[in-house]
Amino acid sequence: MENMKTMTDDALVNLYLKGNNSAFDILLERYKDRLYYYIFFIVRSRELAEDIFQETFVKAIVTLQQGRYQSDGKFSAWITRIAHNLVIDQFRQERNENVVSNDESEVDLLNSTSLAEGNVEMQMVNEQVLKDVRALIDELPDCQREVVFMRYYQNLSFKDIADITGVSINTALGRMRYAILNMRRIASEKNVILTLE
Repeated sequence: MENMKTMTDDALVNLYLKGNNSAFDILLERYKDRLYYYIFFIVRSRELAEDIFQETFVKAIVTLQQGRYQSDGKFSAWITRIAHNLVIDQFRQERNENVVSNDESEVDLLNSTSLAEGNVEMQMVNEQVLKDVRALIDELPDCQREVVFMRYYQNLSFKDIADITGVSINTALGRMRYAILNMRRIASEKNVILTLE
């Protein structure tokens, strides 16, 4: 039998539906980091991200067990869509309760020293640029920030982004275009120069 870790997502789903719980464990392991950081990037709260992450997989299990999963080779997009919908539900609930959440977490997905060329000065410049880019992204409307993250940090195609967010490809492309225009405008207004020289 083929090693389960090398099996396709859909093959693992089928094994899980036949009673093999280890198959779902492999799917969880395969997507847990990517999915968690996607949720965290949007909600900006560790506690809330963990709650939504767990709820995403619970909802996925229920949907699979009810036989409502359509096997089309897009498990990743499907599970991300569940997370996306739960995040939207959370924002709607907060808006209805008039609750404002502003978690000042020190986690910064863009602040990576792996881009530094080894010299301290260059590392400091790189870190400042990445901090500036993150600040620009944070000022974008939610739908634009989400597209930027999915495209540049999850390397998703615009088709996958459109599927996950429930919009057309043209709308996803438009959101990216406006995000870039807005980032340029905000950078200009704040005299932020984004170069790694």
